[in-house]
Amino acid sequence: MPHASTPLKLSREALLSLGSMEGAYDLPVVEKRPEKPVAKPAEVVNPWPGYLAAAAVTVLAYAIHYLPFAPFRVEGEAGVRRPVSAAILAIFAGALAGNLLSVGRPVLEGAKKVARWAIPWTIVLTGATLSVAHAKAVGFRGCAIIVVTMSAAMIAAWVAGKALGLFPRTSVLIGAGTAICGNSAIIAVAPLIDAEDRDVMLSMGSINVLGLALMFVSPFLGNWIGFSDEGYGVWAGSTIHAVPQAVAAGFAFSARAGGMATLVKLVRVALLAPLLLALAFAYARSRKGRLTVHYGRLVPPFLWGFFALFAVNSMGLLPVLQFQNGYSLASATVLAEGGNILLALAMAAMGLEVNLRLMARVGGAAMVVGTIAAAAACAVSWALIRTLL
Repeated sequence: MPHASTPLKLSREALLSLGSMEGAYDLPVVEKRPEKPVAKPAEVVNPWPGYLAAAAVTVLAYAIHYLPFAPFRVEGEAGVRRPVSAAILAIFAGALAGNLLSVGRPVLEGAKKVARWAIPWTIVLTGATLSVAHAKAVGFRGCAIIVVTMSAAMIAAWVAGKALGLFPRTSVLIGAGTAICGNSAIIAVAPLIDAEDRDVMLSMGSINVLGLALMFVSPFLGNWIGFSDEGYGVWAGSTIHAVPQAVAAGFAFSARAGGMATLVKLVRVALLAPLLLALAFAYARSRKGRLTVHYGRLVPPFLWGFFALFAVNSMGLLPVLQFQNGYSLASATVLAEGGNILLALAMAAMGLEVNLRLMARVGGAAMVVGTIAAAAACAVSWALIRTLL
């Protein structure tokens, strides 16, 4: 007999034989839970090199923006205009710096944080430049031309992008930039559809190049087509991408055309708000089967800020700053300029992140899609002007 302190061990066969008295016996199966991997502490990266690099590129962009000769400074009957915006210069300067200087991880991490912080505030401050009063000056027919032209640009960009195999979000951003107001529309739409930096860079690159080209070519096309001052103003305002480009192209035709182009373009920009809501709900519904959509939280906080400033400005409640020397300055102008600086800063940061090799591989498709969208907008607008005006 084994010693009392010796543990009793039975073989598997012995256990099975004993099991005949209680029914079949199986050895218990014990599931061994996998050990949770110990998370390594995240490496802390100093973002300040990225902050300083983005600020330096922004300063360089503004220095070029204020150069005293064409195409950066253009004089006309309406005064001095600067059609090449600092934001456009910042994105190209940042891309060149980021690829030629081989920036390191701290610069890239800092640039990402700058873009994520600056873009929402840029969108909020844009609301101070818009109001519903512009739509009244354009009239019902002009507004109808704008809406249909915008729709044509969005649809053409989506269809062309799908046919050419372009990234779907890039196609949406190109359509928004062509339909509304170039860079500002792209920046506003991007977070609503979870666009990646790649999508933003491709869409902005194509939109900026095409917008500049259309700005220089459209006055000659307008003369060749035989537009009246009013007709050309509506055409330029409803098709050219950015606000400074549309204004410059309008005044290059005539002073009256420039005024109409400015009004029509501002109405287009004001329609950014309903477009953002429509895209946000459409994107949420497209993902309803893959995630739970909380419609109450669908509108991001920065969009509420945009709507608030838009409403306040529409009611004429933004104050005018009065100084002791008699100089006055509209607060809307201050907010708008602050938004322009933040936009240039965000573009500089995103430029530092861009991969020019990727742009070279897929940038051609983005340019083609942007060209098709712009051509569709120009053709539809021309047909509607001939019919309605």
